[in-house]
Amino acid sequence: MTKRWITNVRVALADQVLPLASVLVENGRIAGVKEGGHEGPNVIDGQGGLLIPGMIDVHIHGADGFDMMDGTPESIEAVSRACVRTGCTSFLATSVSSTIEQLLAMIECVRRVVGHEPGARIAGIHMEGPYLHPKRKGMQNERYLRHPDHAEMEEILRQTGDLMKMVTLAPELPGGKELVAHLAAKGIIVALAHSDATYEEAKEAFALGASHMTHCFNGMRPIHHREPGLIVAALEDERVSLQAIVDGVHLHPAIVRLMHRMKGPEGMVLITDALQAMGLGDGTYLFGGHQVEVKDGVARLQDGSLASSTVTMNLALRQTVELGIPLHEAVAMASTTPARILGLTGKGRIEPGADADIVLLDADYNVRWTMIEGEMVYGGQAV
Repeated sequence: MTKRWITNVRVALADQVLPLASVLVENGRIAGVKEGGHEGPNVIDGQGGLLIPGMIDVHIHGADGFDMMDGTPESIEAVSRACVRTGCTSFLATSVSSTIEQLLAMIECVRRVVGHEPGARIAGIHMEGPYLHPKRKGMQNERYLRHPDHAEMEEILRQTGDLMKMVTLAPELPGGKELVAHLAAKGIIVALAHSDATYEEAKEAFALGASHMTHCFNGMRPIHHREPGLIVAALEDERVSLQAIVDGVHLHPAIVRLMHRMKGPEGMVLITDALQAMGLGDGTYLFGGHQVEVKDGVARLQDGSLASSTVTMNLALRQTVELGIPLHEAVAMASTTPARILGLTGKGRIEPGADADIVLLDADYNVRWTMIEGEMVYGGQAV
């Protein structure tokens, strides 16, 4: 039996942040939460840090110089290690538009790592593309973009099995509506992005089962007062949740606050959309078949288009709070909401019965340690 108290911490709960509390971890789960300190044996002193549920990144492509499309299990493992350093305890391994052969190779690498992750756990696969609109391609490589192909998708699903959790597509493409309905019927989250869909086309996609927006406002038809487009359709629909890249570049602060005001923490998800430059810094990288230049932490293609992000989950959380969003709601957007969307019933909250996926942050949101199912996987000492 493994039983330890984590004491002298601020604790982010669903509806508040306790200013001084203690959390009991037993057999890999949260066994209790109480206000105040705790004395006795088997105690970890949090030294006044902020204890939050492990964050969940539903959209990440790489880190530390590794891309999940590299075609090696080692790249998937490297991202797993990098995630825990940033307080992320679960993630969706995310693809980019590619050949079917490259995508299947990535899927096979993910399958080989699942269950043996050295850090953050793989919650599944997020397939971003290749069924995307060239007009809104962003950093997606146009040579790989194509119309939805039902036979190809079935082959992909045969290889992924229940690992496929999310598919990002453009519903207005030929065959797009049919694919939305097909995937939604299988319980796969259908997300819209890299899309030129009109308001009416987006509303139809949501009626068919699409329920999510990938990196909302980026890579899609913008809002116009006579043609509101898919963004307004998503903002209006209570069933639809939104991804947000809060890195100070992809979204203006007022847009982040607008998304929060319209959707609340239960309908908004913080993501990184990080490429392999996350954790390394400025330089030149190859991503999705493009040369990407990272300067001052901002990744761009040679034509100036934004190319993913270098932000980490802990920094996205900090910047969200700095924009005026309450701390406990920002934490929910990084942990509780993605856990609910993915059906991870034991994740994303600090309460009795939940998995002990927890992270201790300092006053600047630096990660002091990360714990997954009661085991220290970064920093601190084993529990």
